[in-house]
Amino acid sequence: MHRSLLVIYLAITLDAVGVGLVFPILPALLQDVAGADSVAPLMGVMAALYAAMQFVFAPVLGALSDRLGRRPVLLISIAGAVVNYLILAYASSFWLLLLGRAMAGLTSANTSVAYAYITDISAEAQRARRFGLLNAMFGAGFIFGPVLGGVLGDIGVRLPFLAAAGLNAVNLVLAFCMLSETRAPGGETTRRDPIRVSDLDPVRPLVWAFSTRELPLLVLIFFLLSATGEAYGVCWAMWGADAFHWSGLGIGLSLGTFGVCQTLAQAFLPGPASRQLGERGAVCVGIACASTALIAMAFIQQGWLVFVIMPLFALGGIGTPALQGLATRQVDADHQGRLQGVLASSVSLASVIAPLVFSSFYFVMRDAWPGAIWLLVMIIYAMAFPVVILATRGSQRARA
Repeated sequence: MHRSLLVIYLAITLDAVGVGLVFPILPALLQDVAGADSVAPLMGVMAALYAAMQFVFAPVLGALSDRLGRRPVLLISIAGAVVNYLILAYASSFWLLLLGRAMAGLTSANTSVAYAYITDISAEAQRARRFGLLNAMFGAGFIFGPVLGGVLGDIGVRLPFLAAAGLNAVNLVLAFCMLSETRAPGGETTRRDPIRVSDLDPVRPLVWAFSTRELPLLVLIFFLLSATGEAYGVCWAMWGADAFHWSGLGIGLSLGTFGVCQTLAQAFLPGPASRQLGERGAVCVGIACASTALIAMAFIQQGWLVFVIMPLFALGGIGTPALQGLATRQVDADHQGRLQGVLASSVSLASVIAPLVFSSFYFVMRDAWPGAIWLLVMIIYAMAFPVVILATRGSQRARA
């Protein structure tokens, strides 16, 4: 396997472990710094700020990687992550915490550059499989990160943030020493002349995407599928407690099982699914599997059945790498970073809007029928289905 590809996979894994490290301990840090009994409103502010920074800066970093090269943008963003976690580790006020989360949102936008990097070094037939592996690496990191963060957090509330800074420092050294550049100077957008103010305009890549014929529908699909994913983080724990009286252990086991199934599915299935079914088929099968699992979850009465459904649920993710591979074929090599930035921006926008929708719906339906939330998620999946058909007509004709 290409050495730089291994470095990218490792970088994303370490990045996910770092994110997961601080995830379970952030409320405790907020209590320590802000001195508030209830930190739920402050958590909401920080979550919204994080997502907003991703939304704004993912297209910017992607476009800059087209212009300057992937390697320098990745190195700068990883270095920014080190600084961000150090700020969080030593923050003495809520405003410093906000600064740290703003930097975290900005540097986490480097995922779009990682996708563009893989596009640069992968043939079209390899992209779905490699995108799936990248998603699997992120999932694996996010499984182990919260466990390690919980252990370290019991020792000291700021220790997970120092550990996350250390992991990203290792990440930076590995990337600096082993990551090669994939964008040769002299391309249409890879230039070494000074950066203009317009290069930092977050609206410019979005205007570019929506001025094309092919990309708007693909961006909409990414938005809808990402919105469905937000329901699990927002409602899963409440649903498990309300519907099955799960303890914290039960909720943790269910989330861990889902993470393992999702990681395995992303690591091994997207490539074969794309080869056998085509991009459209892989996405549609993924939507069908997820929708079937969601309908079952809405009506089941026994908690153990959730674990039976997990493998079918995990198959819902096999279409996303195929969709990413399809998207990369809609633009030339000089705009891959900009494309991935726009797609990442749509994901971030979904993470701002969807939690508000799902949490409000769950609040309304909680006493009457907690499982109704999964029918709402299934309806959004169903909305994505005709959009997938429309967006992939060209690829189906080419495949035929």
